[in-house]
Amino acid sequence: MARNKPEEPLDRDLSELPPDLRWREWMRRIEAVLFASASPVPREDLARIVGQGASVDLLIEDLATDLEGRAFEIAQVAGGWMFRTRPIYAPAIRAAADVGEQALDLSEFDVAVLGAIAYHQPITRDGLKEIFGKEVSRDLMGRLHEHGLIGTGPRSPRRGAPYTYVTTAKFLAVFDLETLHDLPDREQLEDAGLAEG
Repeated sequence: MARNKPEEPLDRDLSELPPDLRWREWMRRIEAVLFASASPVPREDLARIVGQGASVDLLIEDLATDLEGRAFEIAQVAGGWMFRTRPIYAPAIRAAADVGEQALDLSEFDVAVLGAIAYHQPITRDGLKEIFGKEVSRDLMGRLHEHGLIGTGPRSPRRGAPYTYVTTAKFLAVFDLETLHDLPDREQLEDAGLAEG
């Protein structure tokens, strides 16, 4: 029978340690939290595990330096940080690891719909129809929602109050964006041949 054990308080300041060991311990705490988290961890959450006045940004920089030459890195996405495997190791992972369930298998049209939602959110299915000149199926919207890439936004103020769609933090993480401001602008899309001038 498991006993309810009171949670031990976290010594954030580690004042008994010399400064260099204190810094190293704060780095290791951040590393442990990032390793254990399935989603990006925001600065505010990381600040709760280090001492007053410690710079989370500098701790992250030092941890990233420690990880140079390793198979994984720290990425700043979706308003926080997370560990991810360096892209150069993707073929090795696909060859040896069971990652089939993680593949999104998005078509070009799926990605275009995601892009339209990202640029025009909150947007209704009618708004997407105006952009693409055809109906965007409920099935596609359902799949994007199941993958966690989109969510429902506020109801539209139009007659019938249709649902709107918005992108999620997972969308930002999957496409390696910290915020929606990191989306390419129209000129960049035109230069890449992805939009008409």
